[in-house]
Amino acid sequence: MIGLMSLRINGRPLVAPKLNRKRAFLVLERIDEILRWEKTKERERDVRFVELGRYLCEVRTGQYWRLENLKSFDEYLEKRFPDSRRKAYYLMAIHENLTQVPKHALREVGWSKAVELAKVARRDRQEFDCATWLHKATSLPKEEFKGEVEKHLTGRETEPWELLYFKMYKSQLAVVEQALETAGLMLGSSKSRGYCLEMICADFLAGANLDGGNSEVLMLSLHQIYGLLPLEQQNQFRHEIAGSLCRA
Repeated sequence: MIGLMSLRINGRPLVAPKLNRKRAFLVLERIDEILRWEKTKERERDVRFVELGRYLCEVRTGQYWRLENLKSFDEYLEKRFPDSRRKAYYLMAIHENLTQVPKHALREVGWSKAVELAKVARRDRQEFDCATWLHKATSLPKEEFKGEVEKHLTGRETEPWELLYFKMYKSQLAVVEQALETAGLMLGSSKSRGYCLEMICADFLAGANLDGGNSEVLMLSLHQIYGLLPLEQQNQFRHEIAGSLCRA
């Protein structure tokens, strides 16, 4: 393997914050309360997703999971979101990236559209046109709005797509989920799990054809990986290649 999947990712501070047990207990109880509501009231989930995302971010920052003698925030998420931790990360991305959007407006558009709004806000940063995108989220149907976001992020119309179905054993899910989450951290939250899977596969093909394999497959894989990387890492890659050519 060529090792692209082992690129360094910003880690957590080495020094653990002082645990505020009273606040931690309150926040953890609020999260459990919201999750209990989710099982009984669909509408309540849509209303309280903003609150849930904020609390989850606080649990991660304050390391409140230590109150339950857990080893990491991921272990806490695995306990609270046994079906998929992806939803928890989506809710946290909404809280972290949509600070300009009024909370009541987020509740009105719903969490699935708010996830798409967060992708745009994360990419555009200071240039994020909050009013325009909020209007689109409010007025457009969900799939049409997702298409607008995709076109904005990629600069092109949404590509033709299809769903893939295959069976996986539960014992395999942990490895697959971890690989997709790692690729997602490298590519950024604007990329779907389909893009993450594409990068994992391209990385595998590049490694398999690195020594004595099919050079055309190797070139195709490297091209796909390069296109999926964030702009900053693309620039770094070009700089390192140029440096290597100069030394040669």
